[in-house]
Amino acid sequence: MTIERRGSGRPRDPRIEAAALEAARTLLLEDGWAGLSMAGIAARAGTTKPALYRRWLSLPQLVYEAAFPDEVALEFHLDADDFHTDLAGIVSGIRDLLTSPVVAAALPGLLAEFSVQPELHASLLARFADGFAGLDERLKRAAAAGEVREGLGAQDLLRLTIGTTLLGVLLGPDDLDDAWAERLTETLWKGIAP
Repeated sequence: MTIERRGSGRPRDPRIEAAALEAARTLLLEDGWAGLSMAGIAARAGTTKPALYRRWLSLPQLVYEAAFPDEVALEFHLDADDFHTDLAGIVSGIRDLLTSPVVAAALPGLLAEFSVQPELHASLLARFADGFAGLDERLKRAAAAGEVREGLGAQDLLRLTIGTTLLGVLLGPDDLDDAWAERLTETLWKGIAP
């Protein structure tokens, strides 16, 4: 699901969109959120600001799509024989997504924008809906097998994991190594085990 864009007109050149998204990613890495502007992205992409505004209503919407393209989703591989192993994969998958250089550079600005542009937040949640649904089903199977407490939902587990990881990214992403992922997995496991 993508954020609503401006109305129709003549067919858009997909090369402009691809160039703008790549320019936004590059500038995020070079200059951070504070250094971004529609003018700078347009110049780097070899296009104009009006061309960008025909595709995105605002800079945060363009950056959101650059950091979280359609193919990015929380697709958990929930096929281990035990839920503890699946939980470790969830933790490391979320850590890997949120510490990827472009996402980590975009997060501070996007988090601030979520409160004033709720459609950004809604779009992000919708993009990860399949991952949430798959995790809910896996939690039900784990509860039936006696591995985790009854009534556990994906939303609560993911809020804990994503929230902890977000804070880690903002405070120091270099600290989110494999040992950190193992500690978080064990902490969560103690909270969800029966």
